[in-house]
Amino acid sequence: MAIDIYLTFNGNCREAVEFYAEVFDTEKPKIMTFGENPPNPEYPLPEEAKNLVMHTRLDIDGSNIMFSDTFPGSPFTIGNNISIAYHSFEADKLQNVYDQLKEGGTIGIELQETFWAKLYGQVTDKFGVIWQFNLNSEDTAY
Repeated sequence: MAIDIYLTFNGNCREAVEFYAEVFDTEKPKIMTFGENPPNPEYPLPEEAKNLVMHTRLDIDGSNIMFSDTFPGSPFTIGNNISIAYHSFEADKLQNVYDQLKEGGTIGIELQETFWAKLYGQVTDKFGVIWQFNLNSEDTAY
C-alpha cells in the first residue's frame, strides 16, 4: 500500500494541522480525538486527553502526512516525534515486515487488533527508527 510520515505533537496538533492545511491549500482535515474512542472502563480517559488529536491526515501535493498529539503522560521528545507508518492490505506481509523490524529493536505496541484496524503495532528498530504498522481494509484505508 504505502509508507507515510507520521508527526506527533505535544498538545498543539490541531493548531499545526490546520496551519499546514492553510499553507498547502488542502481540504480541511477530518480530526479524530482521543475522546471519540470507544470507552474502556479498564483505562478511563483523562479529561485533558478528550479533545487532543488522536489521528488526522493531510494530502499535501500527493503525499499523505499523518498527525496526532501524544497521549497525556507519554514522553514527547523533539526529534523522536516522527515515525514511519507502514500500511498494507495483506496480513502476512505486514506480519513479516513487523517481525523483521522488531529483531534487535524494541516493541512499543505488540501487533494486535484495535477498534480502527484488524492489526496495529509499533516498533523502534535497531537503528532507532520508529515504525507504525496498520492492516488496512477498504473501509479503514484513509
